[in-house]
Amino acid sequence: MGRYLARRLLYMIFVFFVVSILLFGIYKLVPGDPARLMLDSTLATTDPERYEAMYEAARERLGLNDPIPIQYLKWIGNMLTGNFGYSSVYRMDVIDMVAAPMKNTILLNLAALVLVFCITIPLGIAAAVRKNSLFDHTIQVGTIVGYSLPAFLIALVLIFLLAVKVPAFPISGVTTPGFQGNAFQKALDVLYHMCLPLLVLALSSAGGLTRYVRAAMIDALRMDCIRTARAKGLREKVVIYTHAFRNALIPMVTILTGWFVGVFGGSVVIETIFLWNGIGKVLVDSLRQQDFSVVLAMQMFYVVLTLAGNLLMDLGYCLADPRVKLN
Repeated sequence: MGRYLARRLLYMIFVFFVVSILLFGIYKLVPGDPARLMLDSTLATTDPERYEAMYEAARERLGLNDPIPIQYLKWIGNMLTGNFGYSSVYRMDVIDMVAAPMKNTILLNLAALVLVFCITIPLGIAAAVRKNSLFDHTIQVGTIVGYSLPAFLIALVLIFLLAVKVPAFPISGVTTPGFQGNAFQKALDVLYHMCLPLLVLALSSAGGLTRYVRAAMIDALRMDCIRTARAKGLREKVVIYTHAFRNALIPMVTILTGWFVGVFGGSVVIETIFLWNGIGKVLVDSLRQQDFSVVLAMQMFYVVLTLAGNLLMDLGYCLADPRVKLN
């Protein structure tokens, strides 16, 4: 185990630096000058000398006058020490700028993850146990419909039904503007605003995951060990939830890893529709405004997260199936 973890850590470090070089090079090839985005363009005509002085100062502050290799070394060195750069659009450090959106994204996606798994795992198991029954056919039809509909269409339908026809939930925002109250009341206000985007995320994800759980459970119930367990006279609940579900967990570990990474990635479509101040919306806005300090910092964060998720996936295989050995 120790030797395996050491090799994987060396591999993760190698991949991290290779991807960092590629991403840095790609964003440097994008046309545009981040230094000019920091300045008021009207100064170029009203006070050209002052504009040029401010422009040169901005380039010096962003390190754009250095050769590309030096810029990369400075950038990666600062990133490894916790300095993720300066946002040329928001005029503040990146780590301070992304703190609130990251918190909102994690809150929304963690709630969606818990809700989706609480719904889909029991539904998938029940459909697999009652294969080819009326209940199973109903679940399959419902999941196909949910899987086929895009998230933005589900969002528009729910907004029309639950915010326009029946004004039960707010359409947008994270909190009520100007809301005053104690910590508990503020938390309830955030949860109230989170209901619609949470429901959309759950409905758009539940279809595919339910079918995945159903297929994994059907394969597990066909195993010889399940027949043996039933032949021994074990209770059906023990056979299903202790033996079959344990074997069905093996392919589900991959899905769990993807969800783990997605918790921090945010949903660009949902966050944009509901004006949820999350990291997905921030990334899209930063790309449009060429605020590459924010984009690069977040992309490298996702690289580390993906590498760590793959390592956790391998370890999860060992926990779910003792026959899997780490070599």
